Amino acid sequence: MRLAVLASGSGSILEAILNAGIPVSLVLVDRDCAATDIAADHGAEARLLDRASFGADFDRAGYTDLVTAALTEAEIDLVAMAGFGTILAPSIYEPFGGRILNTHPALLPSFKGWHAVRDALAYGVKVTGCTLHVATAEVDDGPILAQEAVVVEPDDTEASLHERIKAVERRIYVETLRSILARGSVAETTEEPVT
Repeated sequence: MRLAVLASGSGSILEAILNAGIPVSLVLVDRDCAATDIAADHGAEARLLDRASFGADFDRAGYTDLVTAALTEAEIDLVAMAGFGTILAPSIYEPFGGRILNTHPALLPSFKGWHAVRDALAYGVKVTGCTLHVATAEVDDGPILAQEAVVVEPDDTEASLHERIKAVERRIYVETLRSILARGSVAETTEEPVT
């Protein structure tokens, strides 16, 4: 399976994937970020599809078409969103439905949205965590592939809690990707092999 990683920020999940020896065929970023340097350091092809606007005039459908075309051109089988800051239009799920993974810094279905760690702290939960799931047109939804809890410490700030969540996130992403690549599909099958 040919894997693409979509990133927007520090590239820590991408780096964990590459350091684990998981082959990445394409790294796609939507802005200048550290992920491109990490890709270059590991000999992975990186491509910037610059998101020209972050305002109300952003052409989400047009940008999604560019991402879809780049993934299709690179013959990508599996997409790992790793801190990718752009919500893509539903059209991406026509060619790649069931084959896009996303991570979220909360135990879904709790605390959906961009500020999950802040929201968990504000709510006063004692345990939060992270979720790796199959992405769907509905944001922070879709079948859950892996989850792990992280205890909220009494002196946690948003930054300190998020760092502990990210450490777990990197590990479960790598473990889940290894499983998917080993079996050749996102979904686990319960069917008996044909003999």
